[in-house]
Amino acid sequence: MKSFIKAVSYYIPEKKLTNEELAVLFPEWSAEAIFEKTGIKWRGVTAEGELSSDIAVKAAEKVFESYPEDRSEIDFLIFCSQTPDYISPSTACLIQDRLGLKTSVGALDVSLACTGYVYSLSLAKGLIESGVAKNVLLLTGETLTKGIYPKDKSMRVLFGDAGTATLIGSRENIGIGNFVFGTDGSRADWMMIKAGGFRNPIKENFSYPELEDEFGNIYSDRHAHMEGPNVLSFSLEVASKTVRELLALTSNSLDEIDYFIFHQANLFLLQTLRKQIRIPEEKFCINLMYTGNTVSNSVPIALSDSISKGNVKAGDRVMLVAFGVGLSWSATIITI
Repeated sequence: MKSFIKAVSYYIPEKKLTNEELAVLFPEWSAEAIFEKTGIKWRGVTAEGELSSDIAVKAAEKVFESYPEDRSEIDFLIFCSQTPDYISPSTACLIQDRLGLKTSVGALDVSLACTGYVYSLSLAKGLIESGVAKNVLLLTGETLTKGIYPKDKSMRVLFGDAGTATLIGSRENIGIGNFVFGTDGSRADWMMIKAGGFRNPIKENFSYPELEDEFGNIYSDRHAHMEGPNVLSFSLEVASKTVRELLALTSNSLDEIDYFIFHQANLFLLQTLRKQIRIPEEKFCINLMYTGNTVSNSVPIALSDSISKGNVKAGDRVMLVAFGVGLSWSATIITI
């Protein structure tokens, strides 16, 4: 049997951070300038006390509204996030209880950001096609806005919070295809939260100093920060290379792919990649205007919307490409 995506849904927090609000905080940028640069009009922001598990559970409940019978059939739960509820236990264990899944279910966390969804799809495929599980529930949830320094303009204009849920089952014909992966930990510090783990624990009664990058963005070691130009160059470098590798691996041409969904990082990057790879505009998804960059959620949100809008139909072959924190990258072709 082959694995396939049966359903995908998502949840965006009710609270929104608009460009107009950001323009007040950063008057050197107008709301229009922020939109032109990022392609984003607003981003979902989790409320105080609203965590990654909360929004992932809400996304899962939306899926189960359409497929209520599947709740009792889930054999394995994967939760992908770099903003978990706790260091320990795994957030997936907490979600198993909250969703009322059977206690014989397997549950684990995947700590990966922008590439996390595609990587997690490969795990789900392996579980199903090896016979370990018949039905996998893959959840993503990110609350990165809680980890951004209030004065960090470069981060605040880009990122939003979200949760997604994907039901993955089995069928006779192919659904989730082969994968290309990549990792380069030598450049990991280009996107990092330096303080908070066991290597660099939070210091009690210590006020972390404000730092400033060469572009005037203010941050601290307790908060998420990225070297924007370096990350942009990396993304341009690996995305087109990954597409070529996947096409070669699967013996496909670019024309044989019906639709392309890339990690929704920012408008400029997406437009540049589309032109660089020579993907027709009508076959390329840009879907971050009302979400922002939602990290591991961006690919499944774009996939869900593409299906809802009719851009992706039953039988279509869709290439999923992701790149980011790690540094890491991955891609696959799914058949809907």
